[in-house]
Amino acid sequence: MTAAWPLAIYYDASCPLCREEMHALKAHDGDQRLALVDASAPDFNDPQLDAAGIQREALMRLIHARDAAGQWYIGVAVFEQAYGAVGLHRVAALWGHPRLRPFWNRVYPWVARFRQPLSWLQLNRAYGWLVRRAAARAQRQAQACRQGRCDLPGPPPATP
Repeated sequence: MTAAWPLAIYYDASCPLCREEMHALKAHDGDQRLALVDASAPDFNDPQLDAAGIQREALMRLIHARDAAGQWYIGVAVFEQAYGAVGLHRVAALWGHPRLRPFWNRVYPWVARFRQPLSWLQLNRAYGWLVRRAAARAQRQAQACRQGRCDLPGPPPATP
């Protein structure tokens, strides 16, 4: 399922790992499909959350997002939608792959729980670098396609 844009992502901006990933995605959001919402303030309140019955504590446990149609995404589903929104379709496919999804669903809550200590280990810098590298590659591929030099996998050319 593809989100209706824009996708409002509620994230913990006080966490270096979260902030690095979200800002790296937003930096490559040429179509303005993502709206980042810092939910880290202790007094954070949002009418959309109130209407959905979602408490700030839930936002701090797992990342949440709401699309323009009012559909909520939680945890791994947010990453699948966010990466797809900025054109990182291969990364989005990894998040959404049917065989990998059970693994991500088990690992992500652990990462979310220990995101601050993981940031202390500077994993945020490595992860941010990986996101920026993937985005740059996707942009190069898109530019090549616009210039008629698309090397994306597809069916083999027909032989005469």
